Amino acid sequence: QVQLVESGGGLVQSGGSLRLSCTASTNFFSSYAMGWYRAAPGKQRELVAGITRDGTTNYADSVKGRFTISRDNAKNTVYLQMDSLKSEDTADYYCKGQRMGLVYWGQGTQVTVSS
Repeated sequence: QVQLVESGGGLVQSGGSLRLSCTASTNFFSSYAMGWYRAAPGKQRELVAGITRDGTTNYADSVKGRFTISRDNAKNTVYLQMDSLKSEDTADYYCKGQRMGLVYWGQGTQVTVSS
């Protein structure tokens, strides 16, 4: 069983920045596709950004140009740099890892952007 632990959430003013981290308890992290999802109050969970094992990235249109996903395989960690935050970015953010048909989720970290 792989555990994913997120950190870095918090309260930030509109226009500010936060960096989320997700660390995985696995020796095979480099072979995992990783992603960040979010669930705003009353809304379904949605993809924010993803990164493949070879480093290819994709983003939701709503965060393109503001958020950056990256990974450090030596640290078993995936990051989400969030800049120019808006009130609509307020949500619980979840890390997801996927390999060989198996999917793992973290427990989530809360991000609140005040206007």
